Amino acid sequence: MAFGRATTADEVLAGIDLHGKVAIVTGASSGLGGEIVRVLRAHGADVVAAVRDPSRDEDTASAVELDLASLDSVRTAGERLTARLPRIDLLFNNAGVMATPEARTIDGFELQMATNHLGHFLLTALLAPSLAPDARVVNTTSLGHMITGIVWDDPHFRTNPYDKWRAYGQSKTANILFTRGLVDRDVTAHAVHPGAVDTGLTRHLEREELAFVEQASAQESKSLQQGAASPLWAAIAAGIPNGSYIADCQVAEPAAHAIDPVEVDAFWAWSEQQVGRAFRA
Repeated sequence: MAFGRATTADEVLAGIDLHGKVAIVTGASSGLGGEIVRVLRAHGADVVAAVRDPSRDEDTASAVELDLASLDSVRTAGERLTARLPRIDLLFNNAGVMATPEARTIDGFELQMATNHLGHFLLTALLAPSLAPDARVVNTTSLGHMITGIVWDDPHFRTNPYDKWRAYGQSKTANILFTRGLVDRDVTAHAVHPGAVDTGLTRHLEREELAFVEQASAQESKSLQQGAASPLWAAIAAGIPNGSYIADCQVAEPAAHAIDPVEVDAFWAWSEQQVGRAFRA
């Protein structure tokens, strides 16, 4: 069966038995993350939802509190996860925000860069020693990475006027640069554009902006089932080149600035400096 834009998550995992597999999904209380968790559990995986409010997960006992906008929260979650899980097979760095009003985290970071990248970078660094040899990391990016590369002169918009779309765009480029950096460190990882899905991610957009986003992607919104298909395909499909950018359950071509080896190295070093931790697999 050929997979594509209309493929659903259930179709991707049809006939797949995930009993014995351990997965972590961030942003799992609703939207894409919630759908990814549902399908993984339906196929037997042991899934830990890493969410800001663990009570919102149907398996509250297994959920872990995680606020990606706080490095202290990420560190605490990392400690709890590594203590609980001797092995991790799948890590879905899925949580994210989009085009938010200007805001700073408790650590002084621009909110979108902190939530979409830096929190996930630190979490992955903390969990890296627990990743199984054949584990996969799936980073949720978006077509928004085409907007801009890293705004090197002021990535946290501390001196430049804040632009919510440039901030979003660089955070999505960050997801792909991060993926390529993981590959350089012998971790299997893919960056996935799930498509335009009507979730809480769009809550900060005006109606005209939402229409523009759909027009820019040249497609109508996907259902949650369709949106969750590509991340799950990236997690289980055989033969995907390591470090791929994936859209519509196919390997696609990202913007050149998101895979430039010089940018990958520079951004990795910057990320380690920001979170105060070197990455050791």
